[in-house]
Amino acid sequence: MRPKQLNQAIKFAIKHKYPLLIKGSPGIGKTEILTQACLETGTELIVSHPVVSDPTDFKGLPFPVKGEHRATFLPFGDLLNIINADRPTVFFLDDLGQASASVQAAAMQLLLARRINGHKVSDHVVFLAATNRRQDRAAVQGILEPVKSRFASILELEVNIDDWVEWAIENDMPVELIAFIRFRPNLLHDFKPTGDIINTPNPRTVANVGKIMNAGLPKNTEFEMISGAAGEGFAAEFLGFLKVYRDLPDIEKLIADPMGTDVPDEPSVLYAVCGAISASAKKTSFGNIIKYTDRLPGEFQVLLIKDAIKRNKLLANTKEFAAWAIKHADVVL
Repeated sequence: MRPKQLNQAIKFAIKHKYPLLIKGSPGIGKTEILTQACLETGTELIVSHPVVSDPTDFKGLPFPVKGEHRATFLPFGDLLNIINADRPTVFFLDDLGQASASVQAAAMQLLLARRINGHKVSDHVVFLAATNRRQDRAAVQGILEPVKSRFASILELEVNIDDWVEWAIENDMPVELIAFIRFRPNLLHDFKPTGDIINTPNPRTVANVGKIMNAGLPKNTEFEMISGAAGEGFAAEFLGFLKVYRDLPDIEKLIADPMGTDVPDEPSVLYAVCGAISASAKKTSFGNIIKYTDRLPGEFQVLLIKDAIKRNKLLANTKEFAAWAIKHADVVL
């Protein structure tokens, strides 16, 4: 399931109060997508980390009843919050597969009966959970069979390049990083579980590259910082692409003279040019951009226009775009 689909599925689950379990490799956005869905639906989010929890966190602490020879369980913390919730609330069990069997069993009672030791979970609460997979070497021991069956559905999140590019544009990732991922899409998610203390490329680590670049990363530390964020292989290829990007002709001059500028043949240069032009597109210059776009190979035409529209949705209302869309009616943007 791609990120946009997962966002829709989570909203559906929140609306109908269906518990969901989301699985996928580390760093691909499970928690962020769920958080965004909660924001978009105005839903309160309570994040629980069962891997560092104790079974009493999910059933309360025994406390003696004054004047009687018995004890009762008193809820506290997140458990108390979901009992008293008075508005739509998601109780998110993050990294559930890393939790011990005893903690999973305690959480199962909440999932199944929506009550624990005489305390009822608020009807406003829906349970969602996420986990990595066993093959990810993330200390996942598995999830108890009766716990799995308590979820209405188990969904697996997969990386999607178009969804990531849209996210990257909305979150101000560097233009050159987006262009590079367009050029080398397999490096958006080249996750390799290892016992070594190194990172490998995934959406989270690639986003970290973008953040340190936006902070003004000094050029003499680029290789070390980028390789530390996303791996040496990623850093070597990206720095090679950055050299191409930084050697591009003046993009404003190219846009001003769309018919008098040579169209590159090298794919890496084409991706770099398309990324730079899409980031510079304005309504006043879009006519010239369309003229240049029409000189590009077909797939690069679509890429440039798609990314330009994602960056500036007003461009879709121009007569130049309307004429281009009619000409390329077989292309879905």
